[in-house]
Amino acid sequence: MGASNTEAGKSTDRTLVVERIFDAPRSLVFSAWIEPQHLLRWFGPRGFTVPSYTLDPQPGGSWRVCMVSPDGVEHWVRGSFREILEPERLAFTWAHENADGALGHETLITITFADLGGKTGLKLRQETFESVEARNEHRTGWTSAIECLAEYLATLN
Repeated sequence: MGASNTEAGKSTDRTLVVERIFDAPRSLVFSAWIEPQHLLRWFGPRGFTVPSYTLDPQPGGSWRVCMVSPDGVEHWVRGSFREILEPERLAFTWAHENADGALGHETLITITFADLGGKTGLKLRQETFESVEARNEHRTGWTSAIECLAEYLATLN
C-alpha cells in the first residue's frame, strides 16, 4: 500500500496543514489513529518509540502518549478527543507535558479521511500555534510520522 504526499503551501502563519493519499481503505487508516495495536507501530517521528500510552477514544475521552526519541529523550503529549466520526473525521487537543506534569500550549488537531475508491485522502490540520517556529517543528514531526504510517499500512497489505 503506497502513499503520496501532497503537502501544499496551505499552512497559514500559525496553522499547519498536511495532506497525504494512502493506498489503503479509509476504515483502516482511521483505525490506525485510534486503535492501540496500530498506533504503537507507527506513531511519532521516524526512530521514535511509544513505550507508554493511555487512550479513551470517545468524545471527551483523554489520551496520553510517551514518545521516546532515538537518543532516549521522553516526549510526553496529551489531550482530549473533541470529535470522533468514524471513519470520516477525528478531532483532538494536543499539548506537550513537561517533567512536573504541567501542560504547554494547547492546539487542536482535526483530521479528515476521504474515501478515494480504495485509497484514502488524509488531511491533518493543527491550530493555533504560538509561533511560526513551533508550527515548523510540528510540520517536521508530522511529515515524518505520516511517512511512518504509510510504511506501516504497506505491511498490512
